[in-house]
Amino acid sequence: MTVIFNPPPTADRAVTDKPVRHPEKAHRPDTPVLRKPDWIRAKAPTSPEVAETRKLMRDLKLNTVCEEAACPNLGECWKQKHATVMILGAVCTRACAFCNVATGKPAGVDHDEPDHVAEAVGKLGLNHVVITSVDRDDLADGGAAQFVKTIEAIRKSSPATTVEILTPDFIRKPGAIEAVVAARPDVYNHNLETVPRLYPTIRPGARYFTSLQLLARVKEVDPSMFTKSGLMVGLGEEKIEIMQVMDDLRAADVDFLTIGQYLQPTRKHAEVKSFVTPDEFKAYETLAYSKGFLMVSASPLTRSSHHAGDDFARLKANREAKLARA
Repeated sequence: MTVIFNPPPTADRAVTDKPVRHPEKAHRPDTPVLRKPDWIRAKAPTSPEVAETRKLMRDLKLNTVCEEAACPNLGECWKQKHATVMILGAVCTRACAFCNVATGKPAGVDHDEPDHVAEAVGKLGLNHVVITSVDRDDLADGGAAQFVKTIEAIRKSSPATTVEILTPDFIRKPGAIEAVVAARPDVYNHNLETVPRLYPTIRPGARYFTSLQLLARVKEVDPSMFTKSGLMVGLGEEKIEIMQVMDDLRAADVDFLTIGQYLQPTRKHAEVKSFVTPDEFKAYETLAYSKGFLMVSASPLTRSSHHAGDDFARLKANREAKLARA
């Protein structure tokens, strides 16, 4: 979602013989790129820990959303050896206008991947891990079984590690949500990403109410499971629309909301319509808490997995405090 540390655009295919990362966007006109304000700054990913984490991921043949989505927090998180693993490959079957993950036809499922993820968790010494994936509309279960196997592998090798998952919408994949919930992740995250009005242009392969229903279904299956969702701002949404999404999420009993600034990966992606100020993010945070969320993280560089471990500890504490007051 950002260009801060993004590599240069892919060279001409005839010269490099590499596949185009976003073939569906190749012929789109370039969008304007706004100058980033002073409050959007991130640390360069140059520490020894970053190099060590990258080597570990390559040795275990693992992908990270930190790299594939060009996350601005990579330097900070990887310095602490906190990486968000992206399972089911690095090629997505969707073509969202905001996302830097490659689009195309994915390879087959790597059956060793769950054990490799568990090994990485152990070597990094993670107390809390976030596992996400590309969309895999080509699979009968949307990749749900791989989530289950990965959770089980982590539980077996690192039983004290808490597991947070960020799944696709599993649209038209009956039984997928229920299978993943049965594996008992500590947090089930699925991002709405933007307001309903913008779905046709920003998230064309998804449906707002399908994503909302997924979050509601998780609570139906297991009311005790923490649920989480995230939004990007700066895409042209109105404040009243963000307020409505907050109400929809609370109606689905979602516990945790993240809100961050959208940053376009390339000129072929959706353009940034505005940079939301820190004061506006603070106002969104206050508003969200007033609507009953147990936990809210809202800032320009907030991302779904940023500070996820610390946030999970606060989330648990906030629920316990709420129950004590009841």
